Amino acid sequence: MSDAEWAVVRDALPVPGWLEDRGGQPESYCHRQMVDAVRYLVAGGIAWRAMPADFPAWDRLYAFFRRWRDKGLTAEFHDRLRDRVRQVVGRDAEPTAGIIDAQSVKAAASVPAATRGFDGGKKVNGRKRHIVVDALGLLLAVTVTAASVTDRDAGRDLLVRLRGRHWRITRVWADGGYTGQLVDFARSLLRIALTVVKRSDDASGFTVLPKRWLVERTFAWLMHSRRLARDYETRTDTSEAVIKWAMSMIMSRRLARRAR
Repeated sequence: MSDAEWAVVRDALPVPGWLEDRGGQPESYCHRQMVDAVRYLVAGGIAWRAMPADFPAWDRLYAFFRRWRDKGLTAEFHDRLRDRVRQVVGRDAEPTAGIIDAQSVKAAASVPAATRGFDGGKKVNGRKRHIVVDALGLLLAVTVTAASVTDRDAGRDLLVRLRGRHWRITRVWADGGYTGQLVDFARSLLRIALTVVKRSDDASGFTVLPKRWLVERTFAWLMHSRRLARDYETRTDTSEAVIKWAMSMIMSRRLARRAR
């Protein structure tokens, strides 16, 4: 990270537990080195054991990544950056609308059979990433499942997670894979209007669809991180954490450019 970007990241770091009387001891490592190392791994797609020698030892880095994942610090860090990006462009920190979609990716051999499957539509054997983004394309919620899980089934859990974190959400746009009972479920239990944006029957070739292009653009942003080229993680919550780290890089760079 540049000094300008580190200034942005430092302000968004979660407050350590020992400063809030939540127990624990002061960390003995440099946060900038640790964050830089995790970002390097996510961007470059390397293995933990292949970490260059000028970073801390790989097992210490993995312990840092794992602790942030398990304690919810990765999500807190990501959400703080997202709130700042929204406020910088004149938006309220809490969004009122979102766009949902899914992406199937191949899984590495290390992914256990219990959390992988075959997506018959995309012809992909691996996992599926389900995300909801706001009108700026920023990540609001994510869940990772086997690729065999349908969009409707995963969408139910994802919308529940979205409602739990963003109470002002009232409308979500989706594609045709989210039709059926999910629309009624979202309206009656979550008070969310799930609007399906369908492709016109007269359209031919590539067509940019209203609202849906925003989530497709977010997937394109995320794929710049080589760790996301396929799913290498043993656990699905680790995959979700890697996605949030990738999105955090996008947002911190955007904030650093605006601060110049």
